Amino acid sequence: MPGRILIADDVATNRIVMKVKLSEACYDVLQADGGHRALEMARAERPDLILLDLMMPDMDGITVCCKLRADPATAGIPVIMITARRDSAAKMQALKAGADDFLSKPLDDMILLARVRSLLRARETAQELALREGTRRALGFEEAPQGFARQGRVALVAQRREAALAWKTALMPHLPRTRLEVLTRTLALARPEAATAPDVFVIAADLDRPLAGLSLLSDLRARPATRHASVVMVVDEGARGAAAMALDLGANDLVTAPFDSEEMALRLTTQMARKQQADQLRASVKDGLRLAVTDPLTGLFNRRYALPHLARIADRARASGRPFAVMLIDLDRFKAINDRHGHAAGDAVLAAMAKRLTRNLRAVDLIARIGGEEFLVVLPETGLAEATATAERLRTRIIATPVQLPGDAGVLTVSASIGLALSEGGDSGVDALLERADRALYAAKAEGRNKVTVSSRPAA
Repeated sequence: MPGRILIADDVATNRIVMKVKLSEACYDVLQADGGHRALEMARAERPDLILLDLMMPDMDGITVCCKLRADPATAGIPVIMITARRDSAAKMQALKAGADDFLSKPLDDMILLARVRSLLRARETAQELALREGTRRALGFEEAPQGFARQGRVALVAQRREAALAWKTALMPHLPRTRLEVLTRTLALARPEAATAPDVFVIAADLDRPLAGLSLLSDLRARPATRHASVVMVVDEGARGAAAMALDLGANDLVTAPFDSEEMALRLTTQMARKQQADQLRASVKDGLRLAVTDPLTGLFNRRYALPHLARIADRARASGRPFAVMLIDLDRFKAINDRHGHAAGDAVLAAMAKRLTRNLRAVDLIARIGGEEFLVVLPETGLAEATATAERLRTRIIATPVQLPGDAGVLTVSASIGLALSEGGDSGVDALLERADRALYAAKAEGRNKVTVSSRPAA
């Protein structure tokens, strides 16, 4: 997972040590030697995450965090507060200021890197939702109504019912407007619809057996009704392996048992707010765009949505300095399919093509039908090697699986030609990138079809 991380610490040795750890994990590391410099670099560089020292002489970490959250340009950047202090008052100060986590020195490398991975995944999801909402509004749709904040719902799943009831009793004074439910593992998995599922699950890492809570976490992430719920995992002191594994499996937050009820309530309030905001964005994009900007035959986005969204992906790529790839995919001899087998067969081929693209690409990738038998695929934050491998995989999957034709007409093997272009610093814009992909597609057709052709790189 790519990521640009800003380390803000007035002690050079601390910065160097953390930079070495993060660089070994292939992160791009920036450094700031104080609070003022951290704010300047956050606004200018827009890092994906900030590691912020609590005590700095020119401006303490709490003040820096408050200023980051007050600035729309930096409000969404995750912050991990780092300090030698271990008192709960400092932790509560940091969390109230908007920090996503609070880690004490000496840092545990396993926990630090797991937390970084978790926060970067969450930021990527939030950015993608915001990007899609921005595209929706750029197409002329009005801003989605916010409505009233509904009552939050939190499910408590502990080793024993008595322990979960004790959690509920401790949390109730701090969360008077939140519905707190005590659930067993079975009941937690029994919600068939997202509308009835809790916003947040608080789960003990060890349920009826060691690490059973992590198994429950995996099951929740695999079910549509609870896939987007937040999960706060409760781990025992010193269970560093379980803590890191929980974050990598998709836990949104961690607390150590026995937890402070005020701290837990603050973390739950943050998670509920993020979950409900993400739900609103998903609903607005889904409902506002479905009819206007999707192709009714394939269910993919159409040209009206795809081109403005591609422009926004390009803008983000320019700001981050990271490449993205564009594919133009054209079904080979599609007119002959319509002429020989009829338009119903052609429609079946197009629908099958859409399913294969969707199943073999990431959720963050843009997939659209932009012409009769022509499809556009955009791969954000993807280099040439990965994009080429993806294109070859798609080409292979398309020809390897015959399409079932309507009625008793049998099956039909189809192939596709793919033109691939990579956006890099020399690109003059989206139009030029699409033109290069189109030329590469034409070359693939001219070379005999069922090929992937990569466009030459733009001049620097």
